[in-house]
Amino acid sequence: MNELFKSRFAYVGMGLVLGLVIGLNLEGLWPSMPLHAAATHGIDKFAIATGTVDAGVEALYFLDFLTGDMRAAVINPKTGKFNAFYTRNIAADFGGAGRNSGYLMVTGNVNMPRGANNYQFAESIVYVAEAGTGQVAAYTIPWNSSLQAAGKRQYGEFQPLDVQQFRTAFVRDVPKPADSK
Repeated sequence: MNELFKSRFAYVGMGLVLGLVIGLNLEGLWPSMPLHAAATHGIDKFAIATGTVDAGVEALYFLDFLTGDMRAAVINPKTGKFNAFYTRNIAADFGGAGRNSGYLMVTGNVNMPRGANNYQFAESIVYVAEAGTGQVAAYTIPWNSSLQAAGKRQYGEFQPLDVQQFRTAFVRDVPKPADSK
């Protein structure tokens, strides 16, 4: 084997192979794993998140804590305008959670089967947790890629997938002790 590396041809060959591998990676032709990122943020009474709907298409999800209204909007990449809108009031899904509800919202990726009536489910699920009840619900949106490609508007309602109890212990508010002077 030492005889192999004494030859210039071996070093030239190794250099060509290494250069080919690096070149294919830089040009994006070498198999790679795509990165997917979702964003989530919230303040006192609102939460906002993003999630993939279809290849190259992302939804913006918005949750209003005061009203329980959850909305989604999707931008058409060809026009740069919102053209798909979805709504649902989720308060009833958590047993009528009220104005003082505390929600958490995140998105996750999923590959759901095709639905009925020319639509498929989005590639993301919206998970909403309600702090008062300790429940977590999962939602998705019906998506028609043909309408998106044609530039036509879509309107629909979030489809609830499941609601589960995650907190099992009873939590009660404890009054703060009075300041003693």
